[in-house]
Amino acid sequence: MAVRIVVDSTAGLPAQMAREHGIEVASMHLTGAGTAGLSALELCACYARQLERGGDAGVVALHAPKEFSSTWSSAVEAAALFSDAVRVVDTGTVGLGLGAAAIAAARAAARGEELEECYAAAVEVLDTQSTFLYAHRLDELRRSGRVSAGTVMISTALATKPIMRVREGRVELAVKSRTQSRAFDRLTALVAEAAGERPVRVFLQEHEAREAARKLAALLEEALPQGSQVSVYPLTEVLAVHAGPGAIAVSVAHN
Repeated sequence: MAVRIVVDSTAGLPAQMAREHGIEVASMHLTGAGTAGLSALELCACYARQLERGGDAGVVALHAPKEFSSTWSSAVEAAALFSDAVRVVDTGTVGLGLGAAAIAAARAAARGEELEECYAAAVEVLDTQSTFLYAHRLDELRRSGRVSAGTVMISTALATKPIMRVREGRVELAVKSRTQSRAFDRLTALVAEAAGERPVRVFLQEHEAREAARKLAALLEEALPQGSQVSVYPLTEVLAVHAGPGAIAVSVAHN
């Protein structure tokens, strides 16, 4: 039997992708004010089911970082009930940067590797991935407390189209641009810098910005090393509620 991989819905995995790799997705709770984290009881039940399915080979759990959600603390509490059978990864990010790490762990599990090797495969991707967010507006991020009031004031006053970087559980301002076209040029440069000379997988996730995401994808395909792959998906609802309409999340993972 194989190690099982668990994520929550902040990983942004499309349902088909999760099924293809045998990844279990625990859905976060949507509320009127945004999202609510998963409880330790919910995660305990989830991990127990996955251990049963995997013949007690172990579980690698990847969740939203502790700075973003109470889910991480719940995961640590739940994992403690299973001794060393459940490893909780300190991800530091959300979206398909986290999802790519889960896929790497799932591929290791499919090769028959043990729990520690699957955990290490996820950590390796997380250590090298980069995640950016093009925010059409900052209203939703401000309400959720993900960006500082100062960043919101500057961006609003200057009518900028900010590019944020998600790193170590924080959303930081990376670049300010006055127009979407300029923002996409700057974002393309940031992604190319993150890629270096190696082929990468780039996941674009958009919320009510399909045409803009396709335009950005075309720019990235021209700029990235040969062999790179660029894909466009809808932003999952649990992330869209914080990112707002017009947002595009960009996750870069090395092959």
